[in-house]
Amino acid sequence: MKDETDRQEDAPEKLLSPAARRALAEAEARRRAYEAEAAKAPKELGGRGGHDPARYGDWEVKGIATDF
Repeated sequence: MKDETDRQEDAPEKLLSPAARRALAEAEARRRAYEAEAAKAPKELGGRGGHDPARYGDWEVKGIATDF
């Protein structure tokens, strides 16, 4: 039985158009810029942890609903 990584290795490489390669390069550059900016930000001490609930709509921690 093969797992997901074996299937990806066996698949032939897809040919991407120049526009698709450019879009992937731009996305990677934005991702690196975001990560560099996040690394410069001060770390939160004693926060709730996890993703921002206002952005992700997750208003519970370990099954307990939280509020501000």
